[in-house]
Amino acid sequence: MASGSAEQNKIKYNKWEQNGIIMAGGNGQGNELNQLNCPEGIFIDPYNNVFIADSMNHRIIEWKCHSNKGRVVAGGNGQGNRTDQLSRPSDVLIDKQNNSLIISDRDNRRVIRCSYQNEIKQQILISDIDSFGLSMDKNGFIYVSDLKNNEVRRWKEGDERGTIVAGGHGKGNDLNQLNGPTFIFVDQDDSLYISDWGNHRVMKWRKNAEEGIVVAGGNNWGTSLKQVSFPQGVIVDHLGQIYATDGGIDRVMCWCEGNTEGEIVVGGNGWGEELNHLNGISALSFDDEENLYVADHHNHRILKYEKCFN
Repeated sequence: MASGSAEQNKIKYNKWEQNGIIMAGGNGQGNELNQLNCPEGIFIDPYNNVFIADSMNHRIIEWKCHSNKGRVVAGGNGQGNRTDQLSRPSDVLIDKQNNSLIISDRDNRRVIRCSYQNEIKQQILISDIDSFGLSMDKNGFIYVSDLKNNEVRRWKEGDERGTIVAGGHGKGNDLNQLNGPTFIFVDQDDSLYISDWGNHRVMKWRKNAEEGIVVAGGNNWGTSLKQVSFPQGVIVDHLGQIYATDGGIDRVMCWCEGNTEGEIVVGGNGWGEELNHLNGISALSFDDEENLYVADHHNHRILKYEKCFN
């Protein structure tokens, strides 16, 4: 099989425009309202406003569609553990039922709820957890990946420990183990998808399963279409196609469950700052029109790739 740029050029998956549009940041690394500093998780609301875990600015920032600057909705008061502070937040989602944000406050080892409509108030939902990625199912259960314990737990309001739904058998690469789980996604069937960062694979755990199945990668680190390197962002579309970031060579890949090879969606052109380049990508998301959003971590920006209709 061919490898490297020749393979990538051959396989390029042209469902999205290959040049991204800067939706947030892109004005250098910094803490002004038109800047980001190593963005991690992102969430797109129904109005195409982007909520960003602006990690090294220790804040969650809302960037309204077509705006040239954002609005701080949580944190932004320096790094710390006060109720008005965050420390390297890694993910964020909107709890529509409670009209609030759920935030993985990573270095404070907690998950918090934040009401952002009027006065900013923070409530600790989960403490003493090495949280990274978040997801929520249709019943309002919160899923949290735990980097240190190599597991994913499901929580409901009032839980003290939650329920292990993936991993929890120590660090490893067996089908019942994980190695550095990062971002996660729960589909309508309550199947859980996990970016298993240290194992260079994406895992799917069906509801109540004792072990997962590999749905992307799992062939060590590398550049072939059978591999995904240091994945972080993961999301599944309405057709069940799995999208994952390949942090090793700055590309987003699409995998169909059961296929041994993925396809390159965007990126794969080497790292850089041009609009067809990425640099250290983290989270992924779609809007309601199936445009793709990518947190371009080391370029300190969020890129939007418009869906092609021709």
